[in-house]
Amino acid sequence: MENKYIMALDQGTTSSRCIVFDRRRSIMACAQKEFPQIYPQSGWVEHNPNDIYSTQIGVAAEALAMLGITADDIDSIGITNQRETTILWDRQTGLPVYNAIVWQCRRTADYVSKLKQNGLTEMIRQKTGLIPDPYFSATKIKWILDNVPGVRERAERGEILFGTVDCYLIYKLTGGKVHATDYTNASRTMLFNIFEKKWDDELLKLFGIPKCILPEVRMSSGDFGSTTLLGGEIKIRGVAGDQQAALFGQCCFEKGTGKNTYGTGCFLLTNTGREPVMSESGLVTTIACAIDDEITYALEGSVFVAGAAIQWLRDELKLIDKASDSEEVALSVPDTNGVTVLPAFTGLGAPYWNPYARGIITGLSRGAGRAHIVRATLESLAFQSFDVIEAMEKDMGCKISILKVDGGASVNNFLMQFQADILSAAVQRPDCIETTALGAAFLAGLSTGFWKSKDELYTLMSIGAQYLPQMSDSMRGKCIERWKAAVQMLLK
Repeated sequence: MENKYIMALDQGTTSSRCIVFDRRRSIMACAQKEFPQIYPQSGWVEHNPNDIYSTQIGVAAEALAMLGITADDIDSIGITNQRETTILWDRQTGLPVYNAIVWQCRRTADYVSKLKQNGLTEMIRQKTGLIPDPYFSATKIKWILDNVPGVRERAERGEILFGTVDCYLIYKLTGGKVHATDYTNASRTMLFNIFEKKWDDELLKLFGIPKCILPEVRMSSGDFGSTTLLGGEIKIRGVAGDQQAALFGQCCFEKGTGKNTYGTGCFLLTNTGREPVMSESGLVTTIACAIDDEITYALEGSVFVAGAAIQWLRDELKLIDKASDSEEVALSVPDTNGVTVLPAFTGLGAPYWNPYARGIITGLSRGAGRAHIVRATLESLAFQSFDVIEAMEKDMGCKISILKVDGGASVNNFLMQFQADILSAAVQRPDCIETTALGAAFLAGLSTGFWKSKDELYTLMSIGAQYLPQMSDSMRGKCIERWKAAVQMLLK
């Protein structure tokens, strides 16, 4: 086993990646391929499921080739995925009946508003831990069933299957033999009762979703079948939604430990242990992990647009040539010159939950230039995260003194220092920021015995960088006040 590796399939919102880890959790190979984003109309976001699958299997084969190994050298596969994104497909052929509706998509906002008007918010929250929002899978499933001709009838006959992206990949990789998801992904559908740990019949009736289309729910670390599509049989032994995988990859196994992932969005999770904590501050309660027949819970706050705002600077505004340029440009000016960017391109997530909000730029003057807008956009990631952490501290009744970070934007030193300043807390980045893929690998490796215990995983972790607050309290207060004023302007 010493000479074997763990393969992590990291299926994200804008790209599919494969990372191969050795026993010391060193990255031995990494392959990545972007795929198209589909925007049929304002607020709608889709992916072609065939793009998701083809890029994912393609980078897996590429990673093997890069390392010069075969399927026989892989101990097992761990899968982590963009959550909530919804796919319905034909049970026999595996072909999708419609594009994947992405977690960012706002098309069901009006329907969700009706749910709230009908007084169903608390019922849904008490069952799922979630606040009704187009973000989650349930209303996306309903939309496909209601709007794609013939699909509802076929679903009721048992001819159609539903899954989040992990489930779809498992089905394809196993040749249709396994239709299963894990507890973390199930908990993001707004159909799964996280307290009774089962699909909820009352919610299925509310949304008009046939139970027969739903996958089996399994432990995050366990048996999800095997694949022979990479030249030999490889076991699939770990599955978790990307943010829960990152929490696990950061070794946040204990109650009170948490992390923030700076990806397409920002996602902050804090482990609350074996008992769920119901938020009173606009956060959601979710399942953190399911391993060794034990389920742990987390509080979560989701920021819908983070790294996507940096892509916006690059692709739409043409203010930077590549994402990494944002740090140098931001540091070329001492401040934002009063400019505030609030990139609510697909609504506001936690703790506001406003699906109709759209982005604004405030404080523009004749002296405002390219660098000020770039800096303000980077600062918006930290401010949005501050709002979530402020709510989390209220719910938990304690101060978060150390924030563990990961994700692509966490390598931006300006952003991490500003985050520490605005939080007035230490920010720690591990030496390996690929914690989402690492978490999936850990889950798979623990299942097979590749790694023996969580204690062994602790010994593999080390801090790559730490940022301590340097901003004065008065300046920090002014910055937060300016941000809050922009949020209120947006919400009016």
